[in-house]
Amino acid sequence: MAEKLEPVKVLYCGVCGLPAEYCEFGPDFEKCKPWLIQNAPHVYPHLIQDASGKEADKVADQLQSTSISAVSLDCPDGMLILSMCVDSMENDGASTSKPEEVKRLPGGKVKKKDKKEVIIEKVVRNKRKCITTVKGLENFGVKLADASKKLGKKFATGASVVKGPTEKEQIDVQGDIAYDIVEFLTDTWPDVPESAIFFIEDGRKVPAA
Repeated sequence: MAEKLEPVKVLYCGVCGLPAEYCEFGPDFEKCKPWLIQNAPHVYPHLIQDASGKEADKVADQLQSTSISAVSLDCPDGMLILSMCVDSMENDGASTSKPEEVKRLPGGKVKKKDKKEVIIEKVVRNKRKCITTVKGLENFGVKLADASKKLGKKFATGASVVKGPTEKEQIDVQGDIAYDIVEFLTDTWPDVPESAIFFIEDGRKVPAA
């Protein structure tokens, strides 16, 4: 009669979900170490030997911060079957990300991110001279000096990079080319979508699309 085989009891890591002895081959071994030191010291004895007093305190802090709840059952051979529940996995499997750094201006005001859009405006100077200003191309990776040359060549007029009223650089093109420029921009720089181009008319922002 064949000898009856006993089922093998496997201790699974509460962090990565792999069998404890395979954690070192997984992608999150560093994150697994605190759990392994506390729950599977016999598998990685060198982790305890390498840990200093300060590192032991750090391990305790990490275990508390992971908010891991464990349900343990005693087995005949003294092993524990651990059912781990990680809070971060309950939220539809969403992984936690680092909070976005917020830039603050003097006085504590939060600096808003520049929207990725191109603003085209017709400006009349000295009651006769018409200039078309183009702002925001740099947000799409376009070099303003290069764009200025291409605009001047395309429309056979003068074009230059200047600082606008807000000290940001913009392109000034001689003449009224506001409605002719949109197709040229989208054809020359495909990364600039027509939906991101706006005109300023009577003080209001109007989409070009």
